[in-house]
Amino acid sequence: MRLTVIAKAAGITAATALLTVGTLAQAQASPSAGYIGDGYANNSHGVWCVQHLVNDVASAKGKGRPLAEDGLWGPNTKSWVTWYQGASGHGLSKDGIVGKGTGGWLLLDGDSYYGGYNYCYNYVPSYF
Repeated sequence: MRLTVIAKAAGITAATALLTVGTLAQAQASPSAGYIGDGYANNSHGVWCVQHLVNDVASAKGKGRPLAEDGLWGPNTKSWVTWYQGASGHGLSKDGIVGKGTGGWLLLDGDSYYGGYNYCYNYVPSYF
């Protein structure tokens, strides 16, 4: 009987810890990421995510992984964002800026480990 009480107490403590960690993780999530591109305040996480997700799409289309995933916005990253905007088939404006439309589609078209509602969701602008 004493072991049952100890086991229940341990279970309650573990559940409380998990809820606390989940709440802290949600509190740290960015409610809306800013645009990424020339003239915007780029953050290295957001740029890295764009580079990674564009590489995913390029690789799936037989283009290899053309971008260095270094978190630095530059002409090569902009050029491949423009390529993605034209090659995606989503009717995106080919302006080289990752706004909510381009960002949202990148999150959906890239890998599910970083895309979707996972890591990059906090750093790439989107409508969802």
